[in-house]
Amino acid sequence: MVTQPSAGRPGLSYADIVDLADKAPLVANVRIRNIIILKPEQAGTVPAGHKRLFIEADVTGLIRGESGISPLVTYLYDAPLDARGKVPKLKKAQMILFARPGGRPGEIQLTAPDSQIPSTPAEVDRIKNVLSALVAPDAPPRILDVGDAFHVAGTIAGEGETQIFLRTENGDPVSLSILRRPGQAPHWAVALGEIVDEAARPPEPGSLLWYRLACSLPATLPARSVRSLAVQDAEAARADYQLVIDALGPCGRTRKTG
Repeated sequence: MVTQPSAGRPGLSYADIVDLADKAPLVANVRIRNIIILKPEQAGTVPAGHKRLFIEADVTGLIRGESGISPLVTYLYDAPLDARGKVPKLKKAQMILFARPGGRPGEIQLTAPDSQIPSTPAEVDRIKNVLSALVAPDAPPRILDVGDAFHVAGTIAGEGETQIFLRTENGDPVSLSILRRPGQAPHWAVALGEIVDEAARPPEPGSLLWYRLACSLPATLPARSVRSLAVQDAEAARADYQLVIDALGPCGRTRKTG
């Protein structure tokens, strides 16, 4: 089931698209062929202000799906009613679906209440780029939590280095390093591996690595991450972590549902 974006809804952000694509084993471009409004006794529990629809759609392009897809798919959709209490006109509409295979041939299930979005060539290209980044051999792993932080003060005032380790879903090492030198702007970088490359740089905004950090890291450094540090070193680590969070900026999610 999905919630159709209204005509005035702004486009989905990069983070929104990654959220949808990352959880969908099946992504397809479709053209809606037929719509059946289910009767209350057939529909079950439906959100207020919506009607549950049974939709048949022709697949016009498979964007992601290792096992392929039927040329005709069916799925359920919770359509929001307009101001007059009417179901929006969706017949012949071109849509992008984020889904998983259903229990029967040709049957699919949308992965989230809003995982059907209007299809445009630009949106298809954007989704393809996201999916390519997700399956790349060097794709950054999902970040689960912040691990231990360490800080080493320099020999002169204002000099120091902080390293913060992150816990990942697949166990691959990811760490943040923040270096401060007197008279210079603080430098921070992220390392995907055991060794911190001196040439490492912060991730590009709107990249998958940026998304993994900006949309997963907590706003402040957890107390457990600095539990073994001296008070002054812990304060420095917290300040350096805040530098990273401020530099990453907001995740930018706009979706109301997951």
